[in-house]
Amino acid sequence: MIKVFIVEDDPMVLEVNKGFLERVENFRLVDSATTGEEAMDRLKHLSVDLVLLDYYLPDLPGKEVLTWMRQENLAADVIMITAARDVSTVKEMFRYGVIDYLVKPFRFERFKAALETYRNMWLKLNQVTDLSQEEIDALKPAQPTKGEMTATGLEEIPKGLSEVTLKQIVSVLEKQNVPVKATDIGNQLGMARVTVRRYLDFLVQEGQAEVHIHYGNIGRPSHYYTFKKQPATERSKRPK
Repeated sequence: MIKVFIVEDDPMVLEVNKGFLERVENFRLVDSATTGEEAMDRLKHLSVDLVLLDYYLPDLPGKEVLTWMRQENLAADVIMITAARDVSTVKEMFRYGVIDYLVKPFRFERFKAALETYRNMWLKLNQVTDLSQEEIDALKPAQPTKGEMTATGLEEIPKGLSEVTLKQIVSVLEKQNVPVKATDIGNQLGMARVTVRRYLDFLVQEGQAEVHIHYGNIGRPSHYYTFKKQPATERSKRPK
């Protein structure tokens, strides 16, 4: 079993990532942290194989956590899962040895492909003492495969989400003429913001919605959502 540690300060994203992780075989979450300092403190006392690391943390950049891990010679691999998409950050993270880089929001297929590729590499490297060139080449990342679909045409809904609630949120979202916050939809449906946010993030990851992140001078960034217009051939796949 591959032991995983998640570093993510957004509670909704953390829950989504945990749910995704549960859907991939041979992985087990051992702990999580919401700040860089907390992550470093816990990783000192844990034996983990893989760290899913966010770049934007409230106290320090994920880069510093990664640098500290390398300095401490921790025997753990790192996959970045972050909204940071500028070229300089991506290049820097690969220079520090991350094995994959997932840009938020991402679909479950991409997450699954990253973990399955890592699992294949981990199993191979823990079963033999020498590798041929062909075996090394086989460790290269594979392309994501299409996920299973529900009756609504969306990928299988994660545990803890209701298809009925999902349809309600889609119905409200697609009627909006301007980007809206989770709070706005929650007020219309009588739901908590955190509940709506989980469904909206799932829709984004499934390609059914888009998120626009607005960064202010202080505090956490604001997330605004819009329904993603589908081609005519795809409209039948939306929840009705």
